[in-house]
Amino acid sequence: MYSSGFPEENDRDDATAITLTDEKERTLECYVEHSLSVNGQEYVLLLPVDSPIEIFAWQGKGEEEEAILVEDDVEIDAVFSTAQAVLSEQNLMIKNTAYALTVAGELPPVEESEIFTLEIEDEETELEPEQLQLLTNFYHQDQEYSIYTPLDPLLFFARITNTGKPELLSPEEFRQVQPLLEEHLFNQVE
Repeated sequence: MYSSGFPEENDRDDATAITLTDEKERTLECYVEHSLSVNGQEYVLLLPVDSPIEIFAWQGKGEEEEAILVEDDVEIDAVFSTAQAVLSEQNLMIKNTAYALTVAGELPPVEESEIFTLEIEDEETELEPEQLQLLTNFYHQDQEYSIYTPLDPLLFFARITNTGKPELLSPEEFRQVQPLLEEHLFNQVE
Protein backbone atom coordinates (compact mmCIF):
# COMPACT_ATOMS: atom_id res chain seq x y z
CA MET A 1 0.00 0.00 0.00
CA TYR A 2 2.33 2.69 1.27
CA SER A 3 5.97 2.71 2.03
CA SER A 4 7.49 5.08 4.46
CA GLY A 5 10.63 4.96 6.52
CA PHE A 6 9.84 1.86 8.56
CA PRO A 7 11.86 1.77 11.76
CA GLU A 8 14.60 -0.79 11.92
CA GLU A 9 13.79 -3.99 13.81
CA ASN A 10 15.73 -2.87 16.92
CA ASP A 11 13.88 0.47 17.03
CA ARG A 12 10.59 -1.33 17.66
CA ASP A 13 11.05 -1.69 21.43
CA ASP A 14 9.32 1.60 22.16
CA ALA A 15 6.79 1.43 19.29
CA THR A 16 3.11 1.45 20.18
CA ALA A 17 1.37 -1.89 19.70
CA ILE A 18 -2.32 -2.54 19.06
CA THR A 19 -4.15 -5.85 18.97
CA LEU A 20 -6.58 -6.61 16.15
CA THR A 21 -9.25 -9.25 16.86
CA ASP A 22 -11.25 -11.12 14.21
CA GLU A 23 -14.76 -12.60 14.39
CA LYS A 24 -13.28 -15.91 15.67
CA GLU A 25 -11.60 -14.05 18.57
CA ARG A 26 -8.12 -14.70 17.12
CA THR A 27 -5.72 -11.82 17.72
CA LEU A 28 -2.94 -10.16 15.74
CA GLU A 29 -0.40 -7.91 17.47
CA CYS A 30 0.54 -4.92 15.29
CA TYR A 31 2.83 -1.94 15.51
CA VAL A 32 1.26 1.45 14.83
CA GLU A 33 3.18 2.80 11.84
CA HIS A 34 1.08 5.97 11.52
CA SER A 35 -1.81 7.50 13.40
CA LEU A 36 -3.88 10.32 11.97
CA SER A 37 -7.14 12.08 12.55
CA VAL A 38 -9.47 12.83 9.64
CA ASN A 39 -12.69 14.75 10.32
CA GLY A 40 -12.55 13.84 14.01
CA GLN A 41 -12.03 10.10 13.37
CA GLU A 42 -8.70 8.52 14.36
CA TYR A 43 -7.18 6.10 11.85
CA VAL A 44 -4.08 3.93 12.22
CA LEU A 45 -1.81 2.20 9.73
CA LEU A 46 -0.75 -1.11 11.28
CA LEU A 47 2.14 -3.52 10.60
CA PRO A 48 2.01 -7.01 12.19
CA VAL A 49 4.64 -7.67 14.87
CA ASP A 50 5.25 -11.18 13.47
CA SER A 51 5.93 -11.97 9.81
CA PRO A 52 2.90 -12.94 7.72
CA ILE A 53 3.02 -16.21 5.79
CA GLU A 54 0.95 -17.88 3.11
CA ILE A 55 0.62 -21.62 2.52
CA PHE A 56 0.20 -22.88 -1.04
CA ALA A 57 -0.81 -26.34 -2.25
CA TRP A 58 0.71 -27.45 -5.55
CA GLN A 59 -1.72 -28.84 -8.14
CA GLY A 60 -0.91 -30.51 -11.47
CA LYS A 61 2.33 -31.91 -12.87
CA GLY A 62 5.46 -30.48 -14.51
CA GLU A 63 4.85 -27.37 -16.65
CA GLU A 64 1.16 -27.34 -15.69
CA GLU A 65 1.91 -27.14 -11.95
CA GLU A 66 -0.01 -24.35 -10.20
CA ALA A 67 0.20 -22.94 -6.66
CA ILE A 68 -3.20 -22.66 -4.97
CA LEU A 69 -3.42 -20.47 -1.85
CA VAL A 70 -4.72 -22.45 1.15
CA GLU A 71 -7.46 -20.29 2.69
CA ASP A 72 -9.83 -22.92 4.08
CA ASP A 73 -9.61 -23.10 7.90
CA VAL A 74 -10.22 -26.88 7.84
CA GLU A 75 -7.25 -27.45 5.51
CA ILE A 76 -5.07 -25.02 7.49
CA ASP A 77 -5.94 -26.89 10.71
CA ALA A 78 -5.11 -30.22 9.00
CA VAL A 79 -1.59 -29.12 7.91
CA PHE A 80 -0.83 -26.82 10.87
CA SER A 81 1.17 -29.28 13.00
CA THR A 82 3.25 -30.44 10.00
CA ALA A 83 3.91 -26.81 9.02
CA GLN A 84 4.93 -26.09 12.62
CA ALA A 85 7.37 -29.00 12.62
CA VAL A 86 9.15 -27.96 9.41
CA LEU A 87 9.23 -24.26 10.39
CA SER A 88 10.67 -25.10 13.82
CA GLU A 89 13.76 -26.44 12.00
CA GLN A 90 14.38 -22.77 11.06
CA ASN A 91 13.60 -21.55 14.60
CA LEU A 92 10.28 -20.13 13.40
CA MET A 93 6.98 -20.63 15.22
CA ILE A 94 3.75 -20.56 13.20
CA LYS A 95 0.73 -18.78 14.70
CA ASN A 96 -2.89 -18.97 13.55
CA THR A 97 -3.53 -15.26 14.08
CA ALA A 98 -6.35 -12.96 12.99
CA TYR A 99 -6.47 -11.99 9.30
CA ALA A 100 -3.22 -13.82 8.41
CA LEU A 101 -1.05 -16.72 9.47
CA THR A 102 2.20 -15.44 10.96
CA VAL A 103 5.56 -16.75 12.14
CA ALA A 104 7.57 -15.53 15.08
CA GLY A 105 11.33 -15.63 14.78
CA GLU A 106 14.02 -14.30 12.48
CA LEU A 107 13.38 -14.93 8.80
CA PRO A 108 16.27 -16.24 6.68
CA PRO A 109 18.00 -13.75 4.36
CA VAL A 110 16.27 -13.24 1.01
CA GLU A 111 17.81 -15.28 -1.81
CA GLU A 112 16.86 -14.46 -5.40
CA SER A 113 16.50 -18.18 -6.21
CA GLU A 114 13.87 -18.54 -3.46
CA ILE A 115 11.55 -15.74 -4.68
CA PHE A 116 8.17 -16.66 -6.14
CA THR A 117 6.15 -14.06 -8.06
CA LEU A 118 2.41 -14.44 -7.62
CA GLU A 119 0.33 -12.79 -10.30
CA ILE A 120 -3.24 -12.29 -9.12
CA GLU A 121 -5.89 -12.12 -11.80
CA ASP A 122 -8.74 -9.73 -11.08
CA GLU A 123 -11.12 -8.53 -13.77
CA GLU A 124 -11.91 -5.26 -11.96
CA THR A 125 -8.48 -3.86 -11.15
CA GLU A 126 -4.91 -4.20 -12.33
CA LEU A 127 -3.04 -5.68 -9.35
CA GLU A 128 0.71 -5.60 -8.93
CA PRO A 129 2.35 -9.04 -8.80
CA GLU A 130 3.25 -10.05 -5.26
CA GLN A 131 6.76 -11.30 -4.53
CA LEU A 132 7.08 -14.02 -1.92
CA GLN A 133 10.11 -15.62 -0.29
CA LEU A 134 10.10 -19.41 0.08
CA LEU A 135 10.54 -20.50 3.69
CA THR A 136 10.02 -24.25 3.31
CA ASN A 137 8.23 -27.08 1.51
CA PHE A 138 6.49 -30.05 3.10
CA TYR A 139 4.12 -32.91 2.32
CA HIS A 140 0.90 -33.76 4.11
CA GLN A 141 -1.04 -36.84 3.00
CA ASP A 142 0.81 -36.98 -0.35
CA GLN A 143 0.02 -33.30 -1.08
CA GLU A 144 2.95 -30.91 -1.58
CA TYR A 145 2.74 -27.56 0.22
CA SER A 146 5.01 -24.52 0.29
CA ILE A 147 5.19 -21.77 2.90
CA TYR A 148 6.07 -18.27 1.71
CA THR A 149 6.35 -14.84 3.31
CA PRO A 150 5.61 -11.66 1.33
CA LEU A 151 8.60 -9.42 0.61
CA ASP A 152 6.42 -6.30 0.88
CA PRO A 153 5.02 -5.46 4.32
CA LEU A 154 1.44 -6.49 5.08
CA LEU A 155 -0.33 -3.33 6.24
CA PHE A 156 -3.77 -2.86 7.75
CA PHE A 157 -5.85 0.31 7.98
CA ALA A 158 -8.13 0.55 11.00
CA ARG A 159 -10.25 3.16 12.71
CA ILE A 160 -10.15 3.59 16.46
CA THR A 161 -13.66 3.14 17.86
CA ASN A 162 -15.20 5.13 20.73
CA THR A 163 -14.12 2.31 23.07
CA GLY A 164 -10.50 2.68 21.94
CA LYS A 165 -10.43 -0.61 20.03
CA PRO A 166 -9.09 -0.81 16.46
CA GLU A 167 -11.60 -1.88 13.79
CA LEU A 168 -10.42 -2.80 10.29
CA LEU A 169 -11.85 -0.75 7.48
CA SER A 170 -13.97 -2.69 5.01
CA PRO A 171 -12.80 -2.47 1.37
CA GLU A 172 -15.67 -0.03 0.66
CA GLU A 173 -14.81 2.19 3.64
CA PHE A 174 -11.14 2.13 2.67
CA ARG A 175 -11.94 3.25 -0.89
CA GLN A 176 -14.04 6.12 0.52
CA VAL A 177 -11.37 7.46 2.87
CA GLN A 178 -8.28 6.46 0.86
CA PRO A 179 -7.79 9.88 -0.82
CA LEU A 180 -8.01 11.65 2.58
CA LEU A 181 -5.66 9.15 4.23
CA GLU A 182 -3.12 9.40 1.39
CA GLU A 183 -3.19 13.18 1.56
CA HIS A 184 -2.59 13.17 5.32
CA LEU A 185 0.09 10.43 5.18
CA PHE A 186 2.03 12.06 2.38
CA ASN A 187 1.84 15.47 4.11
CA GLN A 188 3.28 13.86 7.28
CA VAL A 189 6.09 12.13 5.38
CA GLU A 190 7.28 15.23 3.51
